[in-house]
Amino acid sequence: MAPGPGADARYTDSHDPGFIVNNGVDHWTQIANEHWLKTSRSKKVKPDVIKRDIWDVLEKGGFESKSLLALENLQLLEYYLWPVYNEDSSNHHVILVAIMVYVKHWENLPIWEIFADRPSDFSSLFRRILSMTLDISLHIPIRTYLLSFIISAFQSLDSGMVRKECAPLVSIAIWHNLASDAAREHKLERHGQLKRAWRASAKRYDAADEPTKAKLRFERSWLYSLVLDFFAMLYDSTEQVADNLMYCERFIEFLTDLDSQLPTRRYVNTLLLDLNLLPIIRLSPVFNDGDNGQLRDLYNLLLHFVYFSIDDHTGAQYSREESYQAHCTNLARLQKTALSHFKAKLTILALSNYAAIDKRTELEGHLAALTDLELAELCAHLELRTNYPKSKSVVIDRKFLIEVLLCTYERRSTFQEVVGEMNILPTENALFEPTLLRNETYNGTRPLAIPKLNLQYLSVGDFLWRSFILHRCESFFEIRKDIEDALKRLQPRTSQSAGSTRFDGFSKMALPISKPVILEAAPPKVGEDIPAFVRAEILLDVSRLNEGVRRDWDSLRREDVVFLMAVSTSDESLTMMHGHGIQGAARELGLHHLRSATVVQMLDENGRSLRQTAGVETNGHLTRPRLRRLVVSLDALMYKVDSEKAAKGKADVYEAMNVVVRRKGRENNFKPILESIQTLALSDVPLPSWLQEVFLGYGDPSSANYTRLPNRLKAIDFRDTFLSWQHLVESLPGKTIQPSDDAESSFGPPYILEAMPQSPQPLATKSTKKRRREEVEPMQQAGEAIKVSPYKPQNTGPYPTDTPKTNQIHFTPAQVEAITSGSQPGLTIIVGPPGTGKTDVATQIINNLYHNFPGQRTLLVAHSNQALNQLFQKIIALDIDERHLLRLGHGEEDLETNASYSKHGRVESFLENRAKYLAEVDRLAANFGAPGAHGNSCETAGYFNSVYVKPAWTNYLAIVSSAEATAMDAVEAFPFHNYFQDAPQPLFPSDGSKEQILDVATGCQRHVEKIFSELEDIRPFEILRTSKDKANYLLVKEARIIAMTSTHAAMRRQEIAGLGFHYDNVVMEEAAQITEIENFIPLALQTPKNGQLPLQRVVLCGDHLQNSPIVQNLAFRQYANLEQSLFLRLVRLGVPTINLDQQGRARPTIAELYKWRYRQLGNLPAVENGSEFKQANPGFRYDYQFVNVPEYKGLGEMEPTPHFIQNLGEAEYAVAIYQYMRLLGYPASRISILTTYAGQRSLIKDVLNHRCAKNRLFGLPRIVTTVDKYQGEQNDYVILSLTRTSRVGYLRDIRRLTVALSRARLGLYILGRREVFESCYELKEAFNRLSKRPDRLILVTGETFPTPRLLEDEVDGTEMEGVEHLGQYVYEMTQAKIAVLKAETGEQGVMQTIAEDLEMAEADDEDIDHTDELEELENIQ
Repeated sequence: MAPGPGADARYTDSHDPGFIVNNGVDHWTQIANEHWLKTSRSKKVKPDVIKRDIWDVLEKGGFESKSLLALENLQLLEYYLWPVYNEDSSNHHVILVAIMVYVKHWENLPIWEIFADRPSDFSSLFRRILSMTLDISLHIPIRTYLLSFIISAFQSLDSGMVRKECAPLVSIAIWHNLASDAAREHKLERHGQLKRAWRASAKRYDAADEPTKAKLRFERSWLYSLVLDFFAMLYDSTEQVADNLMYCERFIEFLTDLDSQLPTRRYVNTLLLDLNLLPIIRLSPVFNDGDNGQLRDLYNLLLHFVYFSIDDHTGAQYSREESYQAHCTNLARLQKTALSHFKAKLTILALSNYAAIDKRTELEGHLAALTDLELAELCAHLELRTNYPKSKSVVIDRKFLIEVLLCTYERRSTFQEVVGEMNILPTENALFEPTLLRNETYNGTRPLAIPKLNLQYLSVGDFLWRSFILHRCESFFEIRKDIEDALKRLQPRTSQSAGSTRFDGFSKMALPISKPVILEAAPPKVGEDIPAFVRAEILLDVSRLNEGVRRDWDSLRREDVVFLMAVSTSDESLTMMHGHGIQGAARELGLHHLRSATVVQMLDENGRSLRQTAGVETNGHLTRPRLRRLVVSLDALMYKVDSEKAAKGKADVYEAMNVVVRRKGRENNFKPILESIQTLALSDVPLPSWLQEVFLGYGDPSSANYTRLPNRLKAIDFRDTFLSWQHLVESLPGKTIQPSDDAESSFGPPYILEAMPQSPQPLATKSTKKRRREEVEPMQQAGEAIKVSPYKPQNTGPYPTDTPKTNQIHFTPAQVEAITSGSQPGLTIIVGPPGTGKTDVATQIINNLYHNFPGQRTLLVAHSNQALNQLFQKIIALDIDERHLLRLGHGEEDLETNASYSKHGRVESFLENRAKYLAEVDRLAANFGAPGAHGNSCETAGYFNSVYVKPAWTNYLAIVSSAEATAMDAVEAFPFHNYFQDAPQPLFPSDGSKEQILDVATGCQRHVEKIFSELEDIRPFEILRTSKDKANYLLVKEARIIAMTSTHAAMRRQEIAGLGFHYDNVVMEEAAQITEIENFIPLALQTPKNGQLPLQRVVLCGDHLQNSPIVQNLAFRQYANLEQSLFLRLVRLGVPTINLDQQGRARPTIAELYKWRYRQLGNLPAVENGSEFKQANPGFRYDYQFVNVPEYKGLGEMEPTPHFIQNLGEAEYAVAIYQYMRLLGYPASRISILTTYAGQRSLIKDVLNHRCAKNRLFGLPRIVTTVDKYQGEQNDYVILSLTRTSRVGYLRDIRRLTVALSRARLGLYILGRREVFESCYELKEAFNRLSKRPDRLILVTGETFPTPRLLEDEVDGTEMEGVEHLGQYVYEMTQAKIAVLKAETGEQGVMQTIAEDLEMAEADDEDIDHTDELEELENIQ
């Protein structure tokens, strides 16, 4: 096959028209400008252009990836191939369309929207491509491109247009191609629904006309014919070996894709088994070629899915017992056939137990007794196919027949058994495994032997298996990069004199060591054969480390993973490594062995804990440490393997260990996360029945919506959701509002809303899949009647602190719909564009759940600590008792609150409250004149409540309940007069009615009751002794709203679930930024009850049109789709969503830059009418502007190291704009500088440190960061540097541009190269809007911050010619500012200040802080 897209280089984001010009592909630019980019003439088919100017040139160049990328970036498909396509288009035209789709698929760009305007033409195109895939006269590379088009289509079944074309190709009609009618009838007998589907297919065929019958015959034979052609290629002995190999790899990928999703697997898997696909591949010359390891890996992946333990028709996953029972049933049929027809030769086989014949070697030994004819006869009796067209080169010999029987009847490990045997701690062989190395060099031209995260999964277990494999591979990839970096920095060399290894370099992440000392190898646990643990001690020489690096080593925590390595560069060692099969990459590094270990503790050289020796002085001085003793637990499994090898005379691995490597804490959490996924994969986690099918992607997408669930709540107390009756009416458009019988037509909140019963709707006789897919938003029927009941909130006490905190947000109708759905049982998906109040909606949902369901607990999850803290702080501001709030993880310290919400902080808070409430008990005792130490403990307080308080209140109720009792009697009989003397007076209204008096008295009683309720909750903390027990009790019993990040949930899943943690609701913020497994784990932090997880609600809040999860490795990101979130997948599946539709963040003019991405996104009145949104930005002609930045000092973008991209001109321009704003009086805290690359961030920080940091006129902006890191944040004014000048870069992913454009509230100033970005197809909508304004910065002179000028006011401006012009302008303004300061404060004072600033700036010149840049470089190198 010709090189495909990306074959020339590893991943770079060089995919746009700028790429073409700068790489000299002038031919393509010329053709594009002439025929589709810069012509206003209507486009017509020009066969000579397609054949001569495009096809012939590509064919001559071998379809090199650079040319294909150039054509794709010039929008060949969008602007030429598809607009001029018709049924008469040439084959070259059709093939070019398929190739461009392939390139777009590899580039992860939208595809099918391009064809949506002409579905009939798309159907014609699709049919032609299907026919061409069977055309053996086409060159194999071309057929490979066509096959890639089909693969792309089958991976996009969420598109109705694509699904319509693909579905007939994998329908039950393909069973016409089974080996025999008897075999087909045997399959049809398994399920009654299969017979009905078969009859329906036959009726459809019989009722069709001849052209339709021909089409149906082609559809049912297409896959069968394609597989037979694949067989021919497997056994092809021509010289096209390389092309054949690449086609075969793609075809195995295609079959794997079909078998890995139930809708395509249902009938296809039966056909593949009938065709003996796996035995034929296994016996082929291509498979047995030693150089074709990738094809063998792809075969093993296909093997996994073909024999995955699931019912292909119902989708039910078999348990381990059911899988074994099915296997035994299969063997029983073999034994019965053997006994009936080959009794003389196969008696032993027929009478053996199953375990004796289900292994390949044993079964092959039994079959050896049969002749070739007898083997063929046995296959015939077992309904196994043995006949193939002669043209397909399949040799039916003894070897083939035995392989077919072995493949059919051998026992295979289940996926749980495979996962259970995989070690999550890496070794040198695991890190440098060829399969893993191929993932690193992925460039899109060849498939990979890793599972993909698809639109649908076969089962929950299948999803967990795929996730485990992918996350393990990704973790090992990151670890190997860190190991390679550390070893390259250490520079191992062989000492000529001693023959040992010395290290000439230095790495702060690695230290040379002497061999570790094995302290203890504990005996295996019962039922296991590996040591329970293996303790070892490592001596670390830290005497030469600087303070910061030594502190990093000292901060190693328990359970952190470190890596012990045997490194040697001697020829002898390299020979030994080669003999052990270690790959070339490891050999180049000198890596001999690698073993993982987990930290137990770090000790000083005397064996004391570092905590005990912290701050210890000798002779009044802190001593410099020389040694550290690191105690670790070695990988017990590998220790056992290594010990067994050593016992057989091989070298002891641990004797050669001479380097220890650590990793950064945030990156080194792979072990607990992989353990969590592994445990879940082994445990058959049962999702709630209402969520199972939706999660897997089958059935009715809306079945988990509350409107479809039988346990839908009839009435909900919305408490403070609505601010007034008018707000209520506005929030329910299209609904009929009916006040309850005992209420007036209009009354104030709070309200209880009840959906009135609807008249029964006629049910469809048959709910087809098509009809269910079309019902994408069955939320609430038009004209639904809502009954509204008022109630008076309870009086909670006389003190101001007793008054409940209430919501003040005027929720929009869409937000109210989201709150309603989130308060109901079921699945709620809330799509929140920038600034639409996702967090406020989530907060109100949690508030409603807290008050409506006191017995339920809610788990709150977010991707980042920042987002979690923002949500948590809003929850704290509502009427939720602090004792029921808990924040887990390391981000709690960033909460801007006085109280601590961590486990230990909450425990301390409980104990502090204990003292406060016990003091109140003493005051109550004084109120009653009760002698004794009633406030001594929670227990004595409880007795006091039972003996004094409750009886007193009971007596009071008896007095006031009398009909003769008056208001005065109610006041006089009140038993707590003395206690409430410090409450606002008068306690009772002087002229109040009896009802009013009783209301106040009841509020006072509730205040008193709360004291004893709190003390009752605190009582366990008196009894529990250890802080750990108290913290665990708090988590398991006391907290009702528990917040944590998705990473913390993944790391601590086993620990949390093991405590018996239970919860009913999950609310997930930033759900579209979380990988799918991290979406799933929070759903499974508890043990199942009654066979399933006891979840009542799942609320996902996010925006799939903004950034997705960040995955660094291209193979995992694009090929395996690891960046897919559950949120995005459910949206693609058509699960009903609630779309928030009014933004309250940005000026309407700025919002126009990104609102086109969203359906009907409007503006809240606050941003349309608010004064700050109407005022102009002082000193600027426009509130937003794209500023074209030409080359600065002859340079555009620079790339000092791979992917570390910088642009000095834009950096200087951004800082100059910032300085200008500061000189006008803009607060620094209201300005953020964003960039698209970490290298540019570092450069801007350096320029700021040089020009602004120590100058009091400027200071530093609020933040300088990348766009990705700033998602979820906002600021009034944003300066954005796009950085690239040769190509668009990753901003071609429009989701990133959406984030970048939506961070600013009042002012947005974008710096970039106009000709690069405005020509990009994906960015066209945004840059069409930006280009309506001048691309040179226009300033308004004579203004300061703030300005009375309004946005619509016309004003003359001063145009900046470039960065030099702006720099000079800022310099002159600075001098003028200094002159003004001189006049105001005197020359001496201001000169002193400026001199100090300049002196500090000059000092900075000599020692600019490059910390961030160095860290980035270290990560990259």
